[in-house]
Amino acid sequence: MKKRKKIYSVFSFLLAGTLCLSMAACGGTPTPAEDETTSSAPLSGALPVKALQPKHVDENPYMAKSDANIHHDGYNTDSTDEILPLGIYPEINVSFETTNPNASPAIYFDNYGHAVVPLLGGIAIRDLNATETKTLGYFSPMQHDGGGYVIQSSYTFLDSKNRVVCPTSNNHVLILRTTEEDGSVIPEFEKVLDIDIKAAAETALGKELTQNLLSVVFDYDGNLWFATGGFRIYPERQQQGVLGYIAHTAIESILNGEQTDLSKAVFVYGLPLGEGAENGIAASKDGAVILTNQNCYLLRAEEGVNVVWCTPYESVGAKVSHDGDKTTGGGLAWGGGCSPTLTPNLVLFTDNADPVKLLALDMKTGEVVASMPVLDDLPDGYQVAVENSAIVYDDGEGTVSTIVCNWFGAGNAGLADPDNDSSIQSYANIYDQNWLMKGNVMIAPGVERVDTLKTADGYEMKSVWSRNDLRDTAIMKLSTATGYIYGYVQDLDTGMWQYIILDFATGETVFTMDVSNKYGYNNMAIGMYTGSNGNTLYCPTGYLELLRLQDRFVYLPELPYREVDLDQAARNVLSQDQFEQDGGEGTVASWHNTATICNVHPNTIVAFRMNNLSGSASDLTLYAYGADGKLEKVGSELWSLTDETGANVTELTDGVLYELRVTVSDGGDFDLSETEKEIKLSVVLGK
Repeated sequence: MKKRKKIYSVFSFLLAGTLCLSMAACGGTPTPAEDETTSSAPLSGALPVKALQPKHVDENPYMAKSDANIHHDGYNTDSTDEILPLGIYPEINVSFETTNPNASPAIYFDNYGHAVVPLLGGIAIRDLNATETKTLGYFSPMQHDGGGYVIQSSYTFLDSKNRVVCPTSNNHVLILRTTEEDGSVIPEFEKVLDIDIKAAAETALGKELTQNLLSVVFDYDGNLWFATGGFRIYPERQQQGVLGYIAHTAIESILNGEQTDLSKAVFVYGLPLGEGAENGIAASKDGAVILTNQNCYLLRAEEGVNVVWCTPYESVGAKVSHDGDKTTGGGLAWGGGCSPTLTPNLVLFTDNADPVKLLALDMKTGEVVASMPVLDDLPDGYQVAVENSAIVYDDGEGTVSTIVCNWFGAGNAGLADPDNDSSIQSYANIYDQNWLMKGNVMIAPGVERVDTLKTADGYEMKSVWSRNDLRDTAIMKLSTATGYIYGYVQDLDTGMWQYIILDFATGETVFTMDVSNKYGYNNMAIGMYTGSNGNTLYCPTGYLELLRLQDRFVYLPELPYREVDLDQAARNVLSQDQFEQDGGEGTVASWHNTATICNVHPNTIVAFRMNNLSGSASDLTLYAYGADGKLEKVGSELWSLTDETGANVTELTDGVLYELRVTVSDGGDFDLSETEKEIKLSVVLGK
């Protein structure tokens, strides 16, 4: 077999006047380079930063502080405060999957930055940036627990102590210890809790459940809420389901190795026959919010399940393609289909009416305070089903922006068959084969931004922009740090699967980067995931390749042939409070940039590319972190701000790409690495 090389594509910008693409393959494995027919440079140079206020999410003390579930947080916002690529000499790198049948379909991050992903029916911490995806530690039901079940990864999440909390296909909930106290990964995870939720719920309800466990989440008091259901719950099938919780005190007792009487710790609310959850649970300080196929609930744990409010909504039932439609599949859900998304004051979700409406409910009362049709101007032959959780961004000043995406056509129409079990999470069961093979021509278009505005009289909704030329199933992501929406779509004219970036304010496509025109590069309706290093957008594909879009924002100007490992570099938003706490003076003037340089010369110039600077260069001070975690001023003789040719600049314009060039010494004051011939530098500008 040929030696496997790193796969990447580097696009210089129009301002540089050149375009360079370089890719290499391993053996007979298809790669983006082999499949490309044309390559498109970004529409412009590096995108200007259009930073938004951080997302308005109250921190859940029982969940990890990182992007801890597939919707990033307990509010299900599908937004991140992490920095994502801006088209600064962008490239696509690849990690090859050699163990799983598919590239990692779900990714969450613990507080140490470890990627937690599904693995062969279990769960693992894996290095997703290695040339071949590498397992560092794992839990396998087959190897470690006798088998007979798999972990349901869609609604797995990480708790505040970095433990994995996961529902299983045999109706249990597990908690797995994955790391030691110092953050090192345990090679074989330790199961520290195992509860048969279905059995406990049946005992509490006094009835047999005919729905399976679907999703779990911690509320803000540490109670573990659960819901039964599936992707398609038909009322006429009269299945018995429940909503409920396991008391925090019982969970803590079990984790402490104590015997616990679950009959006094599991509380349930029996649903009417034929009602059940179809997606994930959200939680805020007000309680747990669960959307079933017929109602939206706010529930609180008060020595039993307190239904604070229950708000019904409209649904025309499960949607499938009709004769004459341009699709062959359908939607997944009988009801609304998307997980509810929260702000401190509102609950937002789409119904499944005709036309589909976005609903905003008052968090305290459940009253529908605003609604409007969405995606209601599609061409003939297309239906609407919003199956993925919407992006919801609360600016904290009275405007809540919601981005909804049409999903219709990707779902398997066979889900309507009476004997189909919609809780089985497999590609064959869930997805339309024509869509998997023919691509996004088989799904309906539609992406729309709707703002919910606080007024003197209540709330009102308005459409800000709508795109009927985009067909996205990849669960788009919003970065508040950059002000852009990130997606993965197929260009129907060229057949190219490609990363795209949309301007949050206008909906305009401001960046595209081609991947391949082979059908296997379909994203498979799986989410996109943001790395914790501020420079990675992961995208799984059906070709066993996990793509990561990255900016080459750091390089060595004296050694242009030497590439800095982007996976050992980071750029993060440093808050003003943290800047001052760490010893900085004045105000933060740039992102916090970090890079590790291997096999260095005694003195090396490291250049960080950035385009969010303005004002006079003489007003800026460079700070570097020392080994004590404190910021120290860097002497002016050791750093400079230049343009891309290396010429010094005095006046800075926001949106123009500059280089912060820093001279560092191996083993010097600002070298955070103890390894010889390796430098780790961590810097931020202050004003």
